[in-house]
Amino acid sequence: MSISTADIKLLRESTGAGVLDCKKALEETNGNIDEAIEFLRKKGLAAASKKASREANEGIVSARVSDDGKVGVMVKVNCETDFVARTDDFQQFVASLVRQMFEQPEIKDVETLAAAPYTDDSGKTVNEVLTEMIAKLGENTILREAVRFDLEGDGMIDNYVHMGGLVGVLVEVGGGDPHNEKFAEFVHDLALQIAASSPQFVAEADVPPEAVDAEKNIFRAQLADEKKPDNIKERIIEGKLKKWYGEVALLNQEFVKDTDLTIAQLLEKYSKELGTQLKIRRFARFDLGAS
Repeated sequence: MSISTADIKLLRESTGAGVLDCKKALEETNGNIDEAIEFLRKKGLAAASKKASREANEGIVSARVSDDGKVGVMVKVNCETDFVARTDDFQQFVASLVRQMFEQPEIKDVETLAAAPYTDDSGKTVNEVLTEMIAKLGENTILREAVRFDLEGDGMIDNYVHMGGLVGVLVEVGGGDPHNEKFAEFVHDLALQIAASSPQFVAEADVPPEAVDAEKNIFRAQLADEKKPDNIKERIIEGKLKKWYGEVALLNQEFVKDTDLTIAQLLEKYSKELGTQLKIRRFARFDLGAS
């Protein structure tokens, strides 16, 4: 039978379930709204949708890198409480997503992961299994972020997960031999640095011009009421901008293990010691509390 848009809208308003779930429920019940509501409740979809508006800032960040350093994956799944995050069901679900990304090279981000057939039950998508998890655990659960790195040339990928999954990092560095202990130590130190200092970009050149302009405008507004010549104000703004670059650009940051060195200087130091030019290609950082 034909399902009207009005019936789907009414069922959505009654249960909060998704459009496709409402359409399927109506098809299964020959358009009977009451039976469709019961159908969604039995499937756990109505309950899941009601929980979907609740805050979810607990959970786990989990990562894995291949033994040869050529593949790295990282996933972040949020839930509402630390209690649920520590349950076997939740942890096994996150572990299965990491395994799926690791084994399936075509899955490189959260969108493709969510839409993919679930590795442990190919009859369902990851999103469908996630909905079932919400109903089972009784908490809003969100597949928030996912990323896969495949090594681009020489070098290695490394990861670091801090304090039981609160923060996770993947970083890729080119130019070195992953079997060289000094090179591997440098790459791991970078992962620690990124976890601790939250850079947003590798280098100044990677910062979008609009972001730089926005910061300059903020600094100008801060100085607007000060009675200083414009050239002095511009010098102050440049100083503030340099400090800001030291926060958002990895190469400009002070090394957390030796604040006399910037990461750019550390990179040059290791390049000379190893006799090769190292290059920080990219990184990803997932913070459990960030949306």
